[in-house]
Amino acid sequence: MSRSAIRELVTFRFAAVILAAGQSSRMGTPKQLLALDGQPLVVRAVHAALASPAWPVVVVLGAHAEKIRPVLAHLPVLVADSPAWAEGMAASIRAGVTTIRRFSRALDGVVIALCDQPAFSVDTITQLVAAHHTSGRSIVAAHYSGRHGAPALFLREHFETLAHLTGEEGARTLLNGDPARVASIDFPALAIDLDTPADVAALRSSVS
Repeated sequence: MSRSAIRELVTFRFAAVILAAGQSSRMGTPKQLLALDGQPLVVRAVHAALASPAWPVVVVLGAHAEKIRPVLAHLPVLVADSPAWAEGMAASIRAGVTTIRRFSRALDGVVIALCDQPAFSVDTITQLVAAHHTSGRSIVAAHYSGRHGAPALFLREHFETLAHLTGEEGARTLLNGDPARVASIDFPALAIDLDTPADVAALRSSVS
């Protein structure tokens, strides 16, 4: 990587938004608090974001907020409430993006991630940011299961759209819309998310 590219990476100012507002209806218990390698899933995701240059790190809570908030109390994050969490992922994205816009007007972008992807890591964030600098695209998305998905990096020009999303699909239209503005990185491991007890059992069995 050239010196100029390294300087751009250092000066690129971006936030991270961790979506953790879901009800976990299929899991039967708040999956945000499921322990993996001794840490709740939401804490694992936060640690990945905090290990990157992202600032601030925002965690969006909705269902089970009263149970999840205590495990975040010792972490340097902003907690955003999504009172309309039942609407779907768009409501959580709105809450997160609104929070970072209030925090700073100088942000260049935001990485939006889910709390239930065990493979999400600081390296994931590093690759998303690096792909933006090499491609010049305004959106960089993880690619798995035949489509683009979270985590994804959005430049500031998309903040207004993100702050007014509606519906259950979140930012899927942006991620899978005009290919001229979306760069993708293959992250097959991110296809694994934890929605059911069977998902958790399969993951624990694969790493045991």
